[in-house]
Amino acid sequence: QVQLRESGGDSVQAGGSLRLSCVGSGYWHSRYCMGWYRQVPGKAREGVAIIYNADGTTDYADSVKGRFTISTDNPQKMLYLQIHSLKPEDTAMYYCAADASRCTVVAGSFPQFHYWGQGTQVTVSA
Repeated sequence: QVQLRESGGDSVQAGGSLRLSCVGSGYWHSRYCMGWYRQVPGKAREGVAIIYNADGTTDYADSVKGRFTISTDNPQKMLYLQIHSLKPEDTAMYYCAADASRCTVVAGSFPQFHYWGQGTQVTVSA
């Protein structure tokens, strides 16, 4: 079992950048699928980006392609989400996640993860 804790959320102006971090503790599998999701109050949690630890393969939601970059540092048990050109619609609670049965986005559908962090808030003002 792995425990996850996010950090790096902040209030920023549109066009700005942030780097979200997620540190793992406990069991960290080098072949985990890892991901970032986000959620706005009253709406379902949506997948943002995923990465397969074993080979670094990534995939993204269409709404963030070209602006978000997911990466890992396996020896440090870290997961990152670099965000550029932030938009007000990026405002959400961002969650990191680990361990999914598949590591692909199929027809826009992200995989289901077993382990989740508590979230870090990103607020983007116009």
